[in-house]
Amino acid sequence: MKKITWLWTALVTPFKQWNGIDNEVDYEALDRLLDMQIDWWVDGVLFLWTTAENPTLSQTEWKSIVEFGIKKLAWKAKIMVNIWNYSTKESIETAHLYDQIDGIDAYLVVNPYYSKPTQTWLLKHFTTIADSTSRDIVLYNILWRTWVNLETDTLVKIVNSCSNVVAVKEASGDLDQMKEVITATWDDFSVLSWDDGLTYDLIQNWWDGVISVASNCVPAKMRDLVKASLGKDKIAEELHIDLQELFSKLFMQTNPLPAKTYLASKWIIQETFRLPICEMDEKERGEFLNFVEKSSF
Repeated sequence: MKKITWLWTALVTPFKQWNGIDNEVDYEALDRLLDMQIDWWVDGVLFLWTTAENPTLSQTEWKSIVEFGIKKLAWKAKIMVNIWNYSTKESIETAHLYDQIDGIDAYLVVNPYYSKPTQTWLLKHFTTIADSTSRDIVLYNILWRTWVNLETDTLVKIVNSCSNVVAVKEASGDLDQMKEVITATWDDFSVLSWDDGLTYDLIQNWWDGVISVASNCVPAKMRDLVKASLGKDKIAEELHIDLQELFSKLFMQTNPLPAKTYLASKWIIQETFRLPICEMDEKERGEFLNFVEKSSF
């Protein structure tokens, strides 16, 4: 049985206003965000991805956010934690930190960024991390952010070597490769969309779900879309079309700026970030808020 499927939310991190560098995590707002995910029955929540402004958080904050999420989501939704790092050693140390905490279902691991590793490096990096923990591992292949593609042959070697590598968030951008991944992996291996706007189309081609940014804002609509798409319900295409403008607007500037601006406009969180991330540019922010005000979302 596939372990990582349907709808997962890559959760934002709400902050209290302070000075832009040391904004404190807003746990009351985090509680409200998690209530939204629970109320609309998302299948899982991904903590500490870049959508959560992970690089600006301390290790102490990582642990505190994860423990808060586990307590809140227990028996209500699954939990995935990002342990990505350029360093294999530090990724393993982060995994060992979370291995001591009950209630985590899987770890997310991304291609090492910037250094443009070879396929041999990728194979060793991912298998070494997977072998260091008994928890399930989800790989994230994102060429346009890391400048390296996890090729299908390499992925298959990793999956065959490490039984706890159970899914991939596939963002190579190559549709032929995406189809190859599905054909080349076992039936219990999950392939997930990285892009809300492609969720419907990819599920039609036998993908298993999405790790979503939009479900921070509209978890009910994303749940309906994923459920209808996986169920081959004819309403799925209509939902997909209705949500396209929102999907586009949520990436009109760098994620998570629009998502957090949306949530702040609904009085769920403050419109607060940690530098180097800051508010949307004035023109784009005005355009985005005008869209939110006039839309039904």
